[in-house]
Amino acid sequence: MTPTVDDPQAYGLTRVGGRPPLLQYLRGVAQRKDFIVSLALFRIEAENQRQRLGMLWIVLKPILNAAVFGLVFGILMASTKTVPDFVSFLVIGVFMFEFFSSTMGAGAKAITSNQALVQSLAFPRMALPISIVIQKFAQLLPTVLLMMIFLMIMGHAPTVNWLLIVPLVGLYYLFCQGVAFITARLTVHLPDLTNLLPFITRFFFYTTGIFFSFDLRFEDSPQLLEIVQYQPIYAFLSLSRELLLDSDPLYDVRMQFWPIIACWSVGVFLVGTVYFWAAEERYGRVN
Repeated sequence: MTPTVDDPQAYGLTRVGGRPPLLQYLRGVAQRKDFIVSLALFRIEAENQRQRLGMLWIVLKPILNAAVFGLVFGILMASTKTVPDFVSFLVIGVFMFEFFSSTMGAGAKAITSNQALVQSLAFPRMALPISIVIQKFAQLLPTVLLMMIFLMIMGHAPTVNWLLIVPLVGLYYLFCQGVAFITARLTVHLPDLTNLLPFITRFFFYTTGIFFSFDLRFEDSPQLLEIVQYQPIYAFLSLSRELLLDSDPLYDVRMQFWPIIACWSVGVFLVGTVYFWAAEERYGRVN
């Protein structure tokens, strides 16, 4: 049967900006891995060129944050229930939380801040939030190394549990990538959300035990402690501290955190992937 002009798909033609099936779409994303990595490296280089200290800010920013919060909450507003090894506790919390907050904020602008690119070139839009999370992940790795060096200076000898930071960071990447997918689409539909994200990030910062211990603060409320362990950011930060500070008997590793963060990471990633893909046709119409 001879195809007609009313059946363009018979000629291998597809509608501009159309949404292909999910598996075909993901294959298209994988085929553009070089473009995604190059875009992430370009952003890192561009940031370094705009700042005199360049790459140093990657580690200076969390260090300064830890110093400020350590002064405010560790000294000026010290509670009667002090956190054991508060400096190490705070540094791990600030360094690890920075990756989540930066990926959520930058990921939310993945589409809206690249309107010219989105409207002029045909490519899977998912490449944009992926490149952003790769960029932030590449900046996270040296901070994790610096964090470990700092802990050794503070007297914490490396143990075999330190090796478990590798799968933990891998799951953390998966979780943050899913969050970036979700926020990238939401800000296309709700542009005002970009103004709310700093408050959402701040809410997570002050409610996930960055500078205080839930176990000490709410030791008289075991039911609350049971519930809060299912909060993903709290679970990631707590397990990070327990793995890195396990030489201190006060920080026993709670293995129940592993299935919690694994379920959150895989679940948020899969939901975020499908949720972002479902609006692929919408992204080319960003005004």
